[in-house]
Amino acid sequence: MKLSARNILKGKVKSIKPGTVNTEVIVELDGGEEIVSMISKASADSLELKPGKEVYAVIKASNVMIGTD
Repeated sequence: MKLSARNILKGKVKSIKPGTVNTEVIVELDGGEEIVSMISKASADSLELKPGKEVYAVIKASNVMIGTD
């Protein structure tokens, strides 16, 4: 797999929370950090996601927002 995105993080699916239209996927990275992604239910079904499956979190964004208190 080759992608133009520079931020590709390998991990394992920790949990899946399907909704009516979207599915929340929590990916646990090697260091224990977690990435949460909302994808379409159709995409989650097509990828056959399940806890423990190895996946890649691919981050491609032109903007990254940062906030403080």
